[in-house]
Amino acid sequence: MDKLPRIALPAIFIIILLIILVSKSAVVIGSGEAGVLYKTLGDGVVTDEPPLGEGFHIVAPWNRVFVYEVRQQEVFEKMKVLSSNGLDIQLDASTWFQPKYEDLGKLHQEKSEQYKERILLPAIRSAARSVVGRYTPEQLYSSKRDAIQVEIYEETKKIVDDQYIQLNEVLIRDVTLPPTIKEAIERKLKQEQESLEYEFRLVTAAKEADKVRIEAQGKADANKILSASLTDKILQDKGIDATLKMAESPNSKVVVIGSGGDGLPLILGNN
Repeated sequence: MDKLPRIALPAIFIIILLIILVSKSAVVIGSGEAGVLYKTLGDGVVTDEPPLGEGFHIVAPWNRVFVYEVRQQEVFEKMKVLSSNGLDIQLDASTWFQPKYEDLGKLHQEKSEQYKERILLPAIRSAARSVVGRYTPEQLYSSKRDAIQVEIYEETKKIVDDQYIQLNEVLIRDVTLPPTIKEAIERKLKQEQESLEYEFRLVTAAKEADKVRIEAQGKADANKILSASLTDKILQDKGIDATLKMAESPNSKVVVIGSGGDGLPLILGNN
């Protein structure tokens, strides 16, 4: 009985020690995350091996694991930029991005966990200033918003591509102009719309007039051709044909051939 406590105490101590070691060594990587291993007694950040994937992992208790979200993320940014003529423009943009999975170790080693603040956001601001500075407020307000969005995306992508960041999309949510500039642009656009509508009415009226004129000319030409073709000889022939048909009618009548003033048959009676 005296030997049991002497054996139990070391065993309990070993069990407790194992529990502590396991708790320090166990790492659980959540959904949409990956882990970067840091070897304290080795070469530091592991960059030549894939990051730790989702699930349960055992690592040496003296090593550390830095967990990153690797699914697509969104960052929203409000920026004040200048147009081509020096006016203040407020640009609201959303950026979809994610770290490059295979380069996660290099991202951690070179850029740290603050890579969004240190790399991504400055790149977006720089690209936005560069792109918006090429356009007038009127272009920003109306026709060029889609083009600006594409250009900001392309310029930002050039910057972050070799920074271990995958840029998926840049979306321009809103472009806010100074109130006086916005009102002036809206007045101008309204005037242009009214002018286009007036021009459309003029073109429609001109086409309708052309149609009426063409139809009238066609009728006039047809009558002219018909009049030219109706000679006295043709009229006499037509009259004779009509007289012969009337002579075949059962109604009694007297027909005098060639007694008309123009040489056409003369009908004297009709019952």
